[in-house]
Amino acid sequence: MKSTRPTAARFVATHSILTLDARHPFVAKSLVDAQDMHRTVMSGFRDWVQDGDPSARSQMGILSTWSVDLKAAALVLVVQSRVPADWSRIPTKALTDKPHTITVDRTIRTGEVLGFRTVVNPTYNRPTGKPASEKARGARVAHSNPEHVKKWFLRRLQDEDEPATAQDGVVRIGATANPSELAVRMLPTISSPTPHKGLRIVRAEIRGTLTVTDPETLTQTLSNGLGHARAYSCGLILTR
Repeated sequence: MKSTRPTAARFVATHSILTLDARHPFVAKSLVDAQDMHRTVMSGFRDWVQDGDPSARSQMGILSTWSVDLKAAALVLVVQSRVPADWSRIPTKALTDKPHTITVDRTIRTGEVLGFRTVVNPTYNRPTGKPASEKARGARVAHSNPEHVKKWFLRRLQDEDEPATAQDGVVRIGATANPSELAVRMLPTISSPTPHKGLRIVRAEIRGTLTVTDPETLTQTLSNGLGHARAYSCGLILTR
């Protein structure tokens, strides 16, 4: 039976690219404290929602990712949002260049091939051993092996005519990929010394090529992010 799903969907967002001096105390603190990096990202979006709103990040569609070149002492931070950012609260001397803003407005079509990069927090629920009648979700545990991370990602791919949510509840991304062409690299675990002493986020970078199978679902994934720890610079999928 021929698919009735739309063959195209529009993706609109704002991307801010910030290049910062990793030696500056403001930036150095964000590198060693995941909660501080979160505050740095959110500092660009004051007054759009009420202070203290627990869903502020998701309402504004804020996702981020960063990479650091220690030899060049440069940190590049990319922030995606549904609303414009104001980076005037970042110390001028912490920036090595003016923030660069791009409006992304593109139509994504079935069959389109996209190069991509994403940093994810690949987790699974480990059974607790309690009776099934208690409906225990289990403890969330992160994959630390690249092959396991690849399998985690492959479960979220979506072949043509497959639904956006699998029978086991896994949310798919609206695209497929050739497993042999995916590159997975484990990144340093990030944490927060205080006040979130228990915060430890395992991260992995995935690069490759996606073939669009469900434009609407892929657009939602690009807008909302993939996996957990989206408040801590995980889950943003960058395409080209």
